[in-house]
Amino acid sequence: MMSVIQATFLCALGFVGAVVWKAWPLLPRWTPTALRNLPGPPNPSWFYGNMQEIQAADNSVPQERWVANYGPHILYKGFLNDDRLFTLDTRALNHILTHSLDYQKPEVSRRNLAKVLGEGVLFTEGEQHRRQRRIMNPAFGPTQIRDLTEIFVQKSIELRDLWDAQITRDNMSRTRIDVLSGLTKMTLDVIGLAGFGFCFNALNPTGESNDFYDAFQELFLPGRTFTVLLILKNFFPILDIIPDQESKRIQRARETMRCLGKELIAKKKAQIKGEIINGHEKDVRRDDLQGRDLLTLLLKANLATDIPDSQRLSDEDVLAQVPTFLAAGHDTTSTGTTWCLYALTRAPDVQKKLRDELFTLDTDTPTMDELNSLPYLDGVVRETLRLHAPVPGTRRVATKDDIIPVSEPFVDRYGKVQDSIKISKGSSILIPILALNRSKRYWGEDALEFRPERWAQPPDAAASIPGVWSNMLTFLGGPRACIGYRFSLVEMKALIFVLVRAFEFALAVPPEDIQSKTTVVQRPQLRSAPEEGNQMPLLVKRYIRSAEE
Repeated sequence: MMSVIQATFLCALGFVGAVVWKAWPLLPRWTPTALRNLPGPPNPSWFYGNMQEIQAADNSVPQERWVANYGPHILYKGFLNDDRLFTLDTRALNHILTHSLDYQKPEVSRRNLAKVLGEGVLFTEGEQHRRQRRIMNPAFGPTQIRDLTEIFVQKSIELRDLWDAQITRDNMSRTRIDVLSGLTKMTLDVIGLAGFGFCFNALNPTGESNDFYDAFQELFLPGRTFTVLLILKNFFPILDIIPDQESKRIQRARETMRCLGKELIAKKKAQIKGEIINGHEKDVRRDDLQGRDLLTLLLKANLATDIPDSQRLSDEDVLAQVPTFLAAGHDTTSTGTTWCLYALTRAPDVQKKLRDELFTLDTDTPTMDELNSLPYLDGVVRETLRLHAPVPGTRRVATKDDIIPVSEPFVDRYGKVQDSIKISKGSSILIPILALNRSKRYWGEDALEFRPERWAQPPDAAASIPGVWSNMLTFLGGPRACIGYRFSLVEMKALIFVLVRAFEFALAVPPEDIQSKTTVVQRPQLRSAPEEGNQMPLLVKRYIRSAEE
């Protein structure tokens, strides 16, 4: 008979085997990959790789320095000795972005997204992702965004009035305001109303909160630190059984948001079915969508009579989009507008020229078409999103061995000339959004300067950048390009229109004190006060038009 010791040993062996089997797809490649012939920086740590240097610096700065030293295609190390490809070659990046089945989000990144957001459109891959995009696309068309512009403008005016009231309370000609905080609350209110017809009431003058606003703050709280336990949990899911405060916080917040999502979906579905029963709509078709918010449009598209049942989203799929809309719909716009105001403080002549153009519209409540008719405003937004892309980079993993084409031959670390990049299944790639957006190779010697005038005649070299919008990678490209980029652009223009007409902005701290740190998006911090978290302190002064203007 088998002894107790033997039985215990076999159970333990089986448990370890099960853990390794489940964790294996999440683990980085420890065997040599085809990328090992690429040049790159030395590896200072088997555990951390080059990641400590990357985390300590401003976004993309180490990779840009390595490219200057080693060439346009480099190999650096991620956690646990993971090989990572970094390339600024637009032909190579176009291949990666357009072959989305062959280059997918890393399993670790998808697990982390699912913990916070659920399995929404940012999480899914392959056919499930295509099905979700197909249903969601009509909700983000130009006509739908045009209908939402009134919300963008009204909430911008609310934020303007809050800042104006603060100037009055402080009884000073200029007052110090953390513009990131106000912009974050404004964009949260916007995605609540425009996304779901729900009021978070984040901009309320008293500063009072509610359960859903608190849950949102908990769920998307920035400033996550990379502890050893956190890194190991990413690669070994079994370690999730070890309790920690962050996991408990996220779980509580997710349950609250899930309850909100269920409540909103049930309410919207009842409204849509009521319209059909009462004869307001005989049926629902994807090309004839109307509705005040994105969730209503999504549900109508999902109920459309001109799509087969096999392509419809389940209730769980629809529910997963709620936190996805919240995260993607507010964070990028608030951060992008924050960096825009920062850039305008560094270029007072640009701020004045922009303000002069904004006053050519004789209205406080412009339409989408009126906002889009202002060329210098458009140039300021483009230049901000080029030089200060809210998301500085994203990762992909090769799902098969592949050969990536490049624009021109290069010399590898062994001195051999190569006309392509060979990549092994499981190898990681960083899509260098920010680095490509400000590369001198594509934007010229003044690539690091904030110069909206460049958009009157963009450089020819930038035309090869495979982005979905404006020859930059800010909203990515290919089948996984940002579905809501039109929403973000019009909201950002509305904010700038209202705020720059009302106020003059200047930096409240020396410019060298501002640094950008990334969780998912790059937020500003003060080098002198990192313990205070993300902030952008500006001096805000009412703008008074002269009689001649």
